Amino acid sequence: MEILKGIGASSGIALGPVYIYEKPEIYIGTEVIAPGETERETEKYLGAVEKSKQQISIIAKATEQNMGVESAKIFHAHLDIAEDPAIEESVLDKIRTEHKNAMQALWETKEEFCALLQDAEDEYFRDRAFDVADVCERILCNLAGVVPATLQHLPDAVIVVAEDLTPSVTATMDREKVLAFVTEIGGKTAHSAIMARTLEIPAIVGLGGAREKLASGGMIIADGNTGQIRLNPDPDTIAAYEKQKEVLLQEKAVLRELLDKDPVTQDGKRVELCANIGSPKDVEAVLANNGEGIGLFRTEFLYMDSSRFPTEEEQFDAYKRVVQDMAGRPVIIRTLDIGGDKTLPYFTFPSELNPFLGYRAIRMCLDMPEIFKTQLRALLRASAYGKLLIMLPMIISLEEFRAAKVILEECKGELSAQDITFDEEIAIGIMVETPAAVLMADEFAKEVDFFSIGTNDLTQYTLAVDRGNETISSLFSSYHPAVLRAIKMVIDAAHREGKFVGMCGEFAGDEQAVPLLLGMGLDEFSVSASSLLRVKKIIRNWDYTRAVDLAEAALRLKTAAEVETFLGQQTD
Repeated sequence: MEILKGIGASSGIALGPVYIYEKPEIYIGTEVIAPGETERETEKYLGAVEKSKQQISIIAKATEQNMGVESAKIFHAHLDIAEDPAIEESVLDKIRTEHKNAMQALWETKEEFCALLQDAEDEYFRDRAFDVADVCERILCNLAGVVPATLQHLPDAVIVVAEDLTPSVTATMDREKVLAFVTEIGGKTAHSAIMARTLEIPAIVGLGGAREKLASGGMIIADGNTGQIRLNPDPDTIAAYEKQKEVLLQEKAVLRELLDKDPVTQDGKRVELCANIGSPKDVEAVLANNGEGIGLFRTEFLYMDSSRFPTEEEQFDAYKRVVQDMAGRPVIIRTLDIGGDKTLPYFTFPSELNPFLGYRAIRMCLDMPEIFKTQLRALLRASAYGKLLIMLPMIISLEEFRAAKVILEECKGELSAQDITFDEEIAIGIMVETPAAVLMADEFAKEVDFFSIGTNDLTQYTLAVDRGNETISSLFSSYHPAVLRAIKMVIDAAHREGKFVGMCGEFAGDEQAVPLLLGMGLDEFSVSASSLLRVKKIIRNWDYTRAVDLAEAALRLKTAAEVETFLGQQTD
């Protein structure tokens, strides 16, 4: 029995036959058009856009009925993409000045825009490339007179295997017939994966060559928890998985019972359990899992999903919506963290040998105060509608923090002069993600209102290991004693000054790490919405005093392997 391994993106187990899904083939001609044909090609393109918008609107309505308002907002975003002036301008420019036919012009534009997003380090932004591709491919189908592919009329219950599934295909698939799906590309934050979790359909993504390896019609077991696929399982394996499926359903029911329970240890230690989000639409999942707040709201989506720097009003509307939806629960909003591998189609970054150490985040904001002030004013205005905290990324010096506070005070003065209400005592903290911030934590703690530890970058910078480099990925470990000691230094420095410390990096949701971080004294865990109940269960199953002993012992160990082995022996 052969076993394949992908990325588990939606939990659950399914057994069934394989159905290979293929997108319709579209011929993209490269013929140069005559100057007199540009108007005809322009009209063809604009007509296809209008037809696509009508189709997307129909899908949005159906999705709202079947999956709820939040899921339907994916397609409102798709309508925005279809109407994106930057995309339209690029296509029409290629038609009118380069004399390309409408299909070729759109295809090249799609590739250019998707490449920008796919270069991002953050998985959330890489997955947004699929949304752009989804919309553009729909327009291409309409240009070619090809009916966009669907999974609406399947003859039997199947496990769908595809290169990737667009949100529109996922939203319209036959829920009674699709037992699970497997894709060759994509990540956990892709809309198709998010929708699979909403529909509670098992999903595995990122399994390269899946279509080639899985013969159509063959029986497989798809395990969305582990990302494993078992080909042609024998009766004993099937029986074992059926039993495991029952156990998982029981565990899910147990987790749901924790919805209204507090994240408090058995001996009474309480922590805050919050969630990370990338856009306002993610709030629904946070509330559905009773998250106590937003520990990290990445604001980059507003900038990367736009054809220009977003206005104060656009930002204010987004921040206000999240703060209002959270109804008094704390919302920590990180200021613009662009640069490095996160680029903008409308801004030219300097050419750098190492952009991760270059012109990015707070450095860029302080260098372009008007851009920064636009965001700070929007944040201040939104603070009048709930509990909003501001977090600054990539801070390495007190000078940077103080400079940002000066600009914030300027914004407060401007709003006061206009009689615009805001939280006069708004909290401002920093994201601790560099060794410099760790080593200066005792000084920062005297001036900031809070810390939030970003373990992804802190691990990368502490160990000098590029977390996106597969060649050295084995060296990247937040269990490295240097990283653990850095985390403890930050927590202790903050507590000496009576300040709270959160963690918004992936490490906060690592099941083995939760008791360790609890014992270190972490005040707030901020994880994905889907991990909230699982982390809560771990916290509630531990004694704080036992966790403290665990942390003290782990911090005495000398290698990452020793730490992981030790925790594996001790954690529940």
